[in-house]
Amino acid sequence: MTENNDFHVFSGNSNPDLVQKICDYLKIPLGEAKINTFSDGEIQIEIDNNVRLRDIFVVQSTCAPVNRNLVELLLMIDAIKRSSARRITAVIPYYGYARQDKKVAPRVPISAKLVADLITTAGAHRVITMDLHAGQIQGFFNIPVDNLFAAPVILNHIRENFNFNGDLVIASPDAGGVERARAFAKRLNVDLVIVDKRRDAPNKAKAMAVIGDVKDKVVVILDDMVDTAGTLTEAAGAFLNNGAREIHACCAHPVLSGPAIDRIEKSALKSVIVTDTIPLKPAAVNSNKFKVLTIANLIGEAILRSHTGDSVHSLFV
Repeated sequence: MTENNDFHVFSGNSNPDLVQKICDYLKIPLGEAKINTFSDGEIQIEIDNNVRLRDIFVVQSTCAPVNRNLVELLLMIDAIKRSSARRITAVIPYYGYARQDKKVAPRVPISAKLVADLITTAGAHRVITMDLHAGQIQGFFNIPVDNLFAAPVILNHIRENFNFNGDLVIASPDAGGVERARAFAKRLNVDLVIVDKRRDAPNKAKAMAVIGDVKDKVVVILDDMVDTAGTLTEAAGAFLNNGAREIHACCAHPVLSGPAIDRIEKSALKSVIVTDTIPLKPAAVNSNKFKVLTIANLIGEAILRSHTGDSVHSLFV
């Protein structure tokens, strides 16, 4: 792959290591931009490359600090739009506010829709994201959205590192994740188990019953994200109580807020496999329970195909 001056990749401050890996895969230099902060907290953006009539990709996860990273993304898109770029693609490995995708109570916002409107209004022509918490968020945009999946990366890791002697099962920690877990189980040709979970309040989960046989099995819990780890650790406890021999977890987005890391350290989980859509927090880096898989090549290939007009969907067929 040779250097291509027709497109540039720029990075916000949310995940510079991932963006550098993406540029290494594409064999192009990282776009040059200055992101400064005024003394009152306002963000100042200055794009140093000539982007006129070029295809531009801005990579920024809207992870913690969520609002700062979101505003950075919006301002970078606006700066590039005003510099006469031909097309701007917002590459958002982790799409924040995705869990607020519907009204669950009177007089509450649909925040995922508002964020979609902000990104579109800022000037994005296309969005590339990964493992949206709710697939219908794609419909919140009036521009094309490519929702990538970390599945190929995670599946390869499971195939290379787990035994397939009839004792491996894929587990969904709740009813909402059954479709995702079933797809993994089908590709691996293993059984599926489910935790019947009751959530009493936001970020608080209580595991109830296990549907399926986990006795003497190696259980791999699959979820799109691990936030406070309440769901994950409750599920792990339920599997342990039902006789599971070993329990692991695979999650695309390591949000890891609040007591998450401490809960995982004290839980029955032997390992938690995540991707680098969000940078791992220092406490998790120092833990021997976490394993990070990179999705840089996957996103890099999606960027290249988006630029050339080739199929992105074929990455997952």
